[in-house]
Amino acid sequence: MTSASFSYPDFENVEFLKDHVQKVLNFYRGSALDPSGGFFHGFQDDGTLFDKDLRHIVSSCRFIFNFAGAYCRDGNPEDLALAEHGLRFLTSAHRMQDGFYAWELKEGRVSDGTAMAYGHAFVLFAASHALQAGLTSARSVLDEVWSLLEKHFWEPTQGAYLDELSWSGRDPDSYRGQNANMHMCEACLAAWKATSEEKFLDRAERLAKKFTLELADLSGGLVWEHYSQNWLPDMDYHKDQPEDLFKPWGFQPGHQVEWARLLLSLLEIRPRSWYLDRAEMLYRNGMKDGRDTDYGGIFYGFGPDGEPCAPTKYFWVQAESIATAWRLFWLTEKQNYREDYIEFWRYAWDQFVDHQHGAWFRILTREGQKIDRLKSPPGKTDYHVLTVCWDILDHQPG
Repeated sequence: MTSASFSYPDFENVEFLKDHVQKVLNFYRGSALDPSGGFFHGFQDDGTLFDKDLRHIVSSCRFIFNFAGAYCRDGNPEDLALAEHGLRFLTSAHRMQDGFYAWELKEGRVSDGTAMAYGHAFVLFAASHALQAGLTSARSVLDEVWSLLEKHFWEPTQGAYLDELSWSGRDPDSYRGQNANMHMCEACLAAWKATSEEKFLDRAERLAKKFTLELADLSGGLVWEHYSQNWLPDMDYHKDQPEDLFKPWGFQPGHQVEWARLLLSLLEIRPRSWYLDRAEMLYRNGMKDGRDTDYGGIFYGFGPDGEPCAPTKYFWVQAESIATAWRLFWLTEKQNYREDYIEFWRYAWDQFVDHQHGAWFRILTREGQKIDRLKSPPGKTDYHVLTVCWDILDHQPG
């Protein structure tokens, strides 16, 4: 990618943010719907489908969030219909006979029935947002998946969720990770907002304490990705896979700022001084070694030595950094956060935003070159971009 030749918009302007949301949504509105059920998940840069048959639990859930969130803000009945369409497919196709949700489907059949905490976190997340949009059928989905998570994934003595159960036998794997737990924290906050039930808020807070206080203190003030069965940092897991999509080795700057933003969301509901202290610490430590001072943007990952181990640039890392910088500025009025917000937006505007077709490119080299033409493979849906814009719109001065 090359730097844009046009002037920048006002990234703090409410109308700009609303317009950007619509441009992202429109990329999917016209082509994502599969009349036979659910949504298509594989899009090239121009919106052309490259895989009509694969369905991934993460995309199936994130599409529900996208359209339910759009309906909550704009009241377009077409968005509500899309969210309902997605929810119906989630429960009829992904949900298996034993109540777990399949990780992947191929041609309408389960191709990977592993029960992943990450995937079930997004079922809870999607059901919560569907319920907020007024889809009352989502309540039973929410309750059922919560009960399933409590029974099969939650480890009360550890204060965290195990990661996966095998397809055959539902045996728990020994791997433990922060990523599923971070999204469970996010899902619990959404469930609390949808139901006002304190148990969801209690769980979100417990997860935040576990990962951003207890475990971050074991890793020098950053949240490590991988852990042993007894929740000690596993520094060797996937050491040769720093670019892995769900379980990369190294510190993830994007996850530091995601945790920071979750802490700020908790702060709004239950004021605790440590929420802000930890949010600023995670942001500061993540940016210290995560920011690319040569080419701009933020790395995918860096090692314990502070050197980039995954120097590629992912869209979601830039988006989450934008949101957290804004939230910190909104709360503290410290100008360095506002400067970061504008810097991160300018980089994304130049490198990631597709000004021709809409939505964001997925991944670039360190120098800013596109790696492929797959804008939105299974798992993306630009949920991060929409989350970020809506979060900023919800936190305006005055």
